[in-house]
Amino acid sequence: MGPSRESVVSIGGLRVQPDLALGELCPEDSSLLDPAGRRALGRLGPPRARTSRAFLDAGVPVAAICGAAAGLAREGLLDDRAHTSAAPFYLTATGYAGGGRYVETDAVTDGGLITAGPTEPVAFAREVFRLLGVYEGEVLDAWYRLSHDSDAQAYAVLQRAGDR
Repeated sequence: MGPSRESVVSIGGLRVQPDLALGELCPEDSSLLDPAGRRALGRLGPPRARTSRAFLDAGVPVAAICGAAAGLAREGLLDDRAHTSAAPFYLTATGYAGGGRYVETDAVTDGGLITAGPTEPVAFAREVFRLLGVYEGEVLDAWYRLSHDSDAQAYAVLQRAGDR
């Protein structure tokens, strides 16, 4: 998904051809929305934040990492949900009313909304996997321990799960 169906260039220089434009997204055809980070929300903040609201209202989860949380804060989507981000002051600068719901942790899921700070992509992915049922229980825990903590013992759990 992009602002339009025209190709876009990522911050790292990768050219991507979107399959859909933002206005073409439908919650009923989706499992989850990731509205992208700071750079994209800087250009498309209000439309992506409104799309995020529509997805949450339709019961479709939204996952926001890094600067995406600020765009959702501006839209009021963090006012009534536990959430996290880069730092509390970062969200306070948006003028949002959810400061009392800020949690100092790697990633938070509340009311179908996942938030994480910019340095926690593995914790963010863990919450997405949990919410979508990709991995559960000891397999999810093992995946996280291997990917986040480099715990080699977790590999055996994943290997056993793959053999089933």
